Amino acid sequence: MPSRVHAIVVARTGEPAAAQLGRTLEAIRRQSTPPDTVTVVVLGNGAQVRAVEGIGHSVEAIIEARPTTTFAEAIALAQPRVAAGSSVWMLAHDSVPEPRALQLLAGSLERSPSAALAAPKLVRHDDDREIVSMGISISRFGRTVELAADELDQGQHDSDEDTLGADVRGMLIRGAAPTVLRPDPGLGGADEGLDLGVRARLGGARAVLVPRARIGVRPDGVAAAPQREAARAWMSRRAQLHRRLAYAPAIAVPLHWLSLLPLALWRSIVHLIGKRPGAVAPEWGAALASMVSVGAVLRSRRAIRSFRSASWASIAPLRVSARQLRHRLDDGHGSERGAVSELRFFSGGGAWATLAALVVGIAAFFPLLAWPSIGGGELLPMRQDVADLWKDAGWGLRDLGLGVVGPADPFAAVLAVLGTLWPGEPSFAVVLLWLGALPLAVLGGWFAATRVTDRAGLRILGGVLWALAPTFLAALVQGRPAAVLLHLLLPWLFHSAAVAHRSWGAAGAASVIAAASLACAPSLAPALALLWSLTLVFMLSTGRVRGAVRVFWLLVPAAALFAPLIHRRLSDGDPWALLADPGAVQPLAQATADALGRLHIAQGFPAPGFGGWDWLVGEGTAPFAALLLAPLGLLALVSALSPRWRAGFALLFTTLTGLVAAMLAVGVAVSFAHGEAVAIWPGTGLSLAWLGAVGAALVTLDTVVAMTALRSVAALITGVAVAACAIPGLLAVNLGEAQIRNGATSTLPALVAAHAVDDVESGTLVMTPLDDGSLGTQVVWGPSSTLSAQTTLLSTATRVQGDDIATDAVDLLSARDFDAAAALGDRGIGFVLLTSRRGQSDQARSMVDAAITAIDQRAGFVKAGETPSGMLWQIDTAVATRIQPSEVQSTVGRLVGLAQLIVILAALLLAIPTRASRREARARSRVVGRAADEPFVLPRRRSEHVAVHVEPASAASAASQPHGDAVRDEAAEAAHAEADGPGASADAGQPAAEKESR
Repeated sequence: MPSRVHAIVVARTGEPAAAQLGRTLEAIRRQSTPPDTVTVVVLGNGAQVRAVEGIGHSVEAIIEARPTTTFAEAIALAQPRVAAGSSVWMLAHDSVPEPRALQLLAGSLERSPSAALAAPKLVRHDDDREIVSMGISISRFGRTVELAADELDQGQHDSDEDTLGADVRGMLIRGAAPTVLRPDPGLGGADEGLDLGVRARLGGARAVLVPRARIGVRPDGVAAAPQREAARAWMSRRAQLHRRLAYAPAIAVPLHWLSLLPLALWRSIVHLIGKRPGAVAPEWGAALASMVSVGAVLRSRRAIRSFRSASWASIAPLRVSARQLRHRLDDGHGSERGAVSELRFFSGGGAWATLAALVVGIAAFFPLLAWPSIGGGELLPMRQDVADLWKDAGWGLRDLGLGVVGPADPFAAVLAVLGTLWPGEPSFAVVLLWLGALPLAVLGGWFAATRVTDRAGLRILGGVLWALAPTFLAALVQGRPAAVLLHLLLPWLFHSAAVAHRSWGAAGAASVIAAASLACAPSLAPALALLWSLTLVFMLSTGRVRGAVRVFWLLVPAAALFAPLIHRRLSDGDPWALLADPGAVQPLAQATADALGRLHIAQGFPAPGFGGWDWLVGEGTAPFAALLLAPLGLLALVSALSPRWRAGFALLFTTLTGLVAAMLAVGVAVSFAHGEAVAIWPGTGLSLAWLGAVGAALVTLDTVVAMTALRSVAALITGVAVAACAIPGLLAVNLGEAQIRNGATSTLPALVAAHAVDDVESGTLVMTPLDDGSLGTQVVWGPSSTLSAQTTLLSTATRVQGDDIATDAVDLLSARDFDAAAALGDRGIGFVLLTSRRGQSDQARSMVDAAITAIDQRAGFVKAGETPSGMLWQIDTAVATRIQPSEVQSTVGRLVGLAQLIVILAALLLAIPTRASRREARARSRVVGRAADEPFVLPRRRSEHVAVHVEPASAASAASQPHGDAVRDEAAEAAHAEADGPGASADAGQPAAEKESR
């Protein structure tokens, strides 16, 4: 040996660590050329270490350190005990060297005078055929790249000698090397061996690999990377940033320091796109830690400068190029041998079904082709400017009422997205929504069916059944935009949420869709929260913690959107108002809370009339329409007895949850329209129930009905029966039985709209005499009352919100002598509109006549005349500027908007597909909850199928064949898929590439 060798062993406390240390010390004693001195550094109390048998004879000293001491700090503690000129052999308590390891390392240094470091081959402690680490390099931007890790040792790397760095465990440092060539404590516990190699190169020396010197290590050792992903990401990034500041030229260090936070923001976005949300917090933590660790950086730079004799050009040949990095990190995109099922949207008929639905949709809503906007029901015009749509979606001054400042309903954000799709005329986007409702529903239903079945015909059936749901057609006919949007979103929520546990991409997409769905139907929050919580419990009880974390994220964006509204409602002491339907509130026909109404709901109809059969065939015959839904119900119930019974039970539970939600919602009235209480629309709960029923029926058809002919007949009967039930809803618009109509571009008279375009923003006091003799008042700002400006703060109000305008309105119609025009003008109100409705009571008509007479007699009011909206007066006096929010309120609004934007942006970035996420999705079965013993359907020549029955034993053997045919590979994946339901689903398989690597 060229010099004395001083071995430093870093050990943890505890009985397992003490036992491992005993084996390590025994292996050191059995070395063919044992070290001259051994020092043990214990991280914690050394009592158990001192109790190790024979330690007093083989160890010269035991040093106790804090439990949080890093490997580099432990080596520094033992450094004063190392004699001058002695080589240092760095080990951990779980590093067990083979008998000739030290001899080979020392011999390598003796043969290579230019080498300052010698690194062994690290193998698993329980399987020496697997390489843990052998050589480390860096990319151009300082990324650490393992040259050989987690692969079988077949001697493929035994010829490698020159390396930039290596794992610090087992590394031997030449005795003639300067003392500054020791692990850097500033790295925080990562990349010590890589940093030593870089320093050696800068000092004119190098690091060499000794493949024949083998040391067994554990993956959770002292110097190993942490097992927890967050801790590993923090340590790796912290070390990378420290190296960047330590290696950079002096003039560039301030620039690097200033770029730490912007770079953390950019890398956070990249992490979210790459489906690594767990790395975001460590990224910011590492950046902040690097910014305050100025002293550690200065010490590292001073140590490098003290012995540096070579340029950075000597490092370049050993760096990993961008091409090599892409090759090493390639995810196998394009090699889809392990895919279980393809989408087959075009070849499976999904595209043709959507196209056919478009034709039916245009025929059913043919009059809409000539309408610039839709009115009637709960439909109102949209904003004319997209910027105003997004303004309505933020926290701030509401465009209804007087001085009402507060959070917007999340539904306003959904409308802003809808209006942005047709920015030239957002109101026409609603027309396009109605025209495309049926094909969009078929498209969503088809994709949702891909989580239930591989059969092309059943997928088409699923899309058709979803589009012809009675609750969906009722929402279209009655003009309920929130309910229509919810029905279109639910299948996509099912499609993504069913596999949210598998990947962050699906979880991100599902979280965005869940937020939009709850924005359209807040009354569904209890039902979705129940399904979400049960899924979480199932995932945690089965030990799938990572999947549970992804499932937990599903409701985070929705919570962020609703948080301001929840805070406002709780502050007002009115939490029930959170369940109110968003948008305009109108007393439309719907099932009531009595026994007959709930019977309608149980049969699947949200409104009386059985989906329009009452006006088509008469009220006596209409109840028989419920029998048309019986085949679907029977098929859904049978799913509980199918081979895929877990999925069947989950879908049936979803159906039951939706029905209960609908029956409870119809008895809750928290909104008001013209002084009349309006119950929550039960159709949203029925949409959820219909989703579960259709999915359960498809499970039955896919797994229970084995004969192809019988399956086709059952599917045909179900589809025809539901289509027959939908006939009145599809004919309602053309026959004039629908509530929707050709809508005006403004709900206010044309004079108000023209004045709003040319002048400052002013308000219109809208007064509506009610049948009970009371007076309804509302202040509308701008040219019209719009859909996005509606707010549940006012529609559910039981006390005055903002400034009280009711007193001025009553005084305006009374005999009180005051300057009414000046009083209204000071509040920014420029017009007064007295509306009248059809079918008003005599008392309401008398109030209209008295109000016209009273206002005509007051000075300052110019009568504009009778308009389609009612009698209009313009105030002939100076109109003050509308009161704006205070600076504090504006600041609160900006902070709330920023926080919500960050959460939604994070969810959107997670939802963006990448090459890896697409391949991972294709490598797993699209069908969730497939049983291991059920036949697996494979596509063959377009619509033909072949069923392969796979036994678990044969599946395992098939999976072990790396070059088996497609049928065997896919069948093996199906056999390994875990049986889990869509509400509480589990991984259906693993990527083929991952299986092959094992």
